[in-house]
Amino acid sequence: MTTKFTTDHEWVRIEDDGTATVGITVHAQDALGDVVFVELPAVGRSYEQKDAAGVVESVKAAADVYMPVAGEIVAVNDALVADPALANTDPQGSGWFFRVRPTQPGQLDELLDQAAYDRLLESA
Repeated sequence: MTTKFTTDHEWVRIEDDGTATVGITVHAQDALGDVVFVELPAVGRSYEQKDAAGVVESVKAAADVYMPVAGEIVAVNDALVADPALANTDPQGSGWFFRVRPTQPGQLDELLDQAAYDRLLESA
């Protein structure tokens, strides 16, 4: 499995079945603080790359969660809705937001690898 990152601080893990799991990065959850609410997209809905597909709210701020690639939502993390703090305690694991079936898989190649994402954070 390969993990990529967006400049908006989402991570994308490409699964063996061709779907992509999406969540917010450790950096994003650090910046937000304690997450108290998440709004996830509807399964079956399609989005274009960079569309807002969800919302994450913390005690400090609210932020959109953007689609890293165009595609159809195939699953959402109901456990995250029930316990939004998972976005803080395990943002790149059990705190995932949704899974998407990319309709333009080539867009995954445009995303940042770990080294490029680390450089982005260093320059911020």
